[in-house]
Amino acid sequence: MMKIFRVIAIGLMLAAPVQAQDFDAGRAAFDAGRAAFDAGDYIEAVSSFRMAAEQGHVTAQVGLGFMYFDGLYVLQDYIEAAHWYRMAAEQGDTTAQSLLGEMYEYGQGVPQDYVTAHMWYNLGAANGNTLGGPNRDRIAEIMTPSDISEAQRRARVCMESSYQDCD
Repeated sequence: MMKIFRVIAIGLMLAAPVQAQDFDAGRAAFDAGRAAFDAGDYIEAVSSFRMAAEQGHVTAQVGLGFMYFDGLYVLQDYIEAAHWYRMAAEQGDTTAQSLLGEMYEYGQGVPQDYVTAHMWYNLGAANGNTLGGPNRDRIAEIMTPSDISEAQRRARVCMESSYQDCD
């Protein structure tokens, strides 16, 4: 079920209009990736998405995270998925923030850490991700009050630093 959700989410992301970015080359690479996906040239699409992601294109970063998480057109690699989700999360992407929380909750590509998971879920929720709040509340049920307090403190520090201090 989760894989179907991720495939649908990628499809919606690819169909969504790209917001204006300062990274013109990244946008061009992202657009080239979308065109390559439409043409069935997945090797070219992944290459273009990677180029856009490396240049800071948030949607491409989340897209690569999805691809690596599920092994879509690339070998499945949770560490690589976490890397791209974190890049996007640190730019304020709410989907990436919640997905990064999920990776910390289950220890996929990162050490399992409920405090860090709660922090990322909390950030996603605070920024409008609909899954961030329920996931944060669910994981809080198995955390100690001091762990929840620490997660909330870390979320505040992360947000106040514009996502530069999120460790």
